[in-house]
Amino acid sequence: MKAQTIQRIVDEAPDAQNYYTDGWMVYLDVDFIGRHRRNVRDKSDTHVIESVNADVRHYIAGLRRKSRCFFRRIQTLKAVLLIFINAYNKAGDAKRRWRDCHRGCGRDFGFSHIQFV
Repeated sequence: MKAQTIQRIVDEAPDAQNYYTDGWMVYLDVDFIGRHRRNVRDKSDTHVIESVNADVRHYIAGLRRKSRCFFRRIQTLKAVLLIFINAYNKAGDAKRRWRDCHRGCGRDFGFSHIQFV
């Protein structure tokens, strides 16, 4: 991917106060509006979003890499993403509340992600 392509994506996206990127050199040629933190030492600023990106690709077949599935209409993609984001956020909130009540539970929750769809 070229810096011009990334620049177009940044320009079309809603403004953010902070932008976090990894050490890829192409990001040096992109003008970020707001504060840009290029993390070259570790993934401490990008691991959460990369984890969420992996979840999106895992649960939505049309967004998987090397997938033969794809969305024929942008409206369908938007609808699927809205449903996923809503369920994902509800599940995350439920996990937080579960952990508050069940200290030391680790990843053992009394529910499944599918309950939030």
